[in-house]
Amino acid sequence: MAAGLGRLVLRGVAGGLMAGHGAQKLFGTFDGPGLDGVTGMMGSMNLQPPGVWARVAGASEFGGGLLTALGFMHPAGPLGIIGAMSMATRKAHWNKPIWATAGGAELPVLYLAVAASQIVSGPGPLSLDTVLRSRLPGWVVPVGLATIAGTLYWAISREEAASGTDPASGHGDSGEATAAEAGAI
Repeated sequence: MAAGLGRLVLRGVAGGLMAGHGAQKLFGTFDGPGLDGVTGMMGSMNLQPPGVWARVAGASEFGGGLLTALGFMHPAGPLGIIGAMSMATRKAHWNKPIWATAGGAELPVLYLAVAASQIVSGPGPLSLDTVLRSRLPGWVVPVGLATIAGTLYWAISREEAASGTDPASGHGDSGEATAAEAGAI
């Protein structure tokens, strides 16, 4: 029971905070920028069309966080978090020291680790999936991770091709976010 309680605490805190982070983007709650502000930020990072990327980021964070916190439709929630935080790490925090105080990827990496641990360990006995006896098929994880990797590569290579940057090396003007913009991600 202690292990189940531990997973519940981890899911609830990390998932709840991630859902709140997504709500800042989607709805402007918790002093967030809302879709207009996030759309501008996505445009400043050369993610086109920025309005679509703003909605995808907000939905991945809000939906992924909510599903993770509830332990529902596992592993869809952690996959949503991994998708959003992978893009945030690459587009907003890349080539900076790791610490958040320097605009680094400290927090997205922490969310990535929590989401990965949730995928490996499952939602636990104190989850909606257990109560409802629901389970997504095992192929969801590899397909989800491949989709995330493909989307990340596509977005980066598309943006960097437009700016003359090599997507594999990351050299050139990649339109990465400033430290202030990175804090909003």
